[in-house]
Amino acid sequence: MLQEVQQEFRRIFQYWETHDVDPRGGFYGRVDAQNRPDPAADKSIVLNARILWSFSNAYRVTKNPAYRTLADRAFAYIQQYFMDAKHGGVYWSVQADGTPRVTTKQLYGQGFALYGLSEYYRATKQVEALTAAQQLFRTLVERAYDPKNGGFIEAFHQDWSNTDEYILSKGELRKSMNTHLHLIEPFTNLYRIWPDASVQKHVRSMLEHDFMQHIIDPTTYHMRLFFTEDWQVRSSEVSYGHDIEASWLLYETAEVLNDKALLAKTKELSLKMATVTLEGLNPDGALTYEYNPETGHRNEDRSWWVLSEQLVGYYNAYQLSGKQHFLEKARKSWEFIKTYLLDTKNGEWYEKTDAAHHPSLKADKINAWKCPYHNSRACYEIMHRIQPK
Repeated sequence: MLQEVQQEFRRIFQYWETHDVDPRGGFYGRVDAQNRPDPAADKSIVLNARILWSFSNAYRVTKNPAYRTLADRAFAYIQQYFMDAKHGGVYWSVQADGTPRVTTKQLYGQGFALYGLSEYYRATKQVEALTAAQQLFRTLVERAYDPKNGGFIEAFHQDWSNTDEYILSKGELRKSMNTHLHLIEPFTNLYRIWPDASVQKHVRSMLEHDFMQHIIDPTTYHMRLFFTEDWQVRSSEVSYGHDIEASWLLYETAEVLNDKALLAKTKELSLKMATVTLEGLNPDGALTYEYNPETGHRNEDRSWWVLSEQLVGYYNAYQLSGKQHFLEKARKSWEFIKTYLLDTKNGEWYEKTDAAHHPSLKADKINAWKCPYHNSRACYEIMHRIQPK
């Protein structure tokens, strides 16, 4: 598996180098299934920040100068077009020419901007990136942290006044699992490069308070998805992909915090979370996308990002437990990816297949949500875990 994953890691970046560089600056906001760019497509912070993280991570690992060049390009574009110099934070999206499009401050997008900036500094030691990451962190804590109930509010207007214009939720649903998962991820990465007491405080609070006390159900070990401001649960759906993703990301957070008692507690939790996802694992080795226990509805799509996360999550569970069946499930995840998700003709991965393994032949290869982050990170994690340095 190692050699195949190493090869795929290179293949992913070769695709993005070839097909997504916008000669006008930055990267195209959309490329279709036939690798045709849409020069008029809006550009999202999620896509651009994930590109920044991915190429920064690739450069840090390989020292390939081509990856550094594209990480530099992503950083420069975000700095010039996404940063809100007046109010702080980043825009959700800009038009193809860089003019702001959606200026609301979605915490999900802020988190990925922080993830990209912190990884770029980790890879390059560019002081401007560290300064930008520190400033963004302080803005999020000042503007979006809920000091009464803990956690972070989902979104704000451009000037950080209250809004109900959420991307991931709406109305009374002021907090979400997804946003908090993708905040603890960059906060943890920031703590790696800047071990500041305030960062440590918020990372620990998100792990011990937000996730362990509110987001993770203490009876099922699935994560709850949506909440009111005071953490009242307003959802019943199960997201198997997010469960398995969180199982390894939260353990990574505990590792970075380097607290033995917390690490032991998180290890136990991580294994329970990985174990409960097995109820959604199909005989073909792929996790069901989502399940609603109230209605019985199951979304049986086999998603590229879910397969990426289960590859890492089951391998992590194998490392933590020594149980061979987790290793076999990681290997079977990779076999599914190879067999059904890799587009050997046009490159990159299909977005998904259905339960009968028919791939999404018409779905974009690149858009606001189809980015190099999940699959390149999965390859990196497996490489790093099999051959740690």
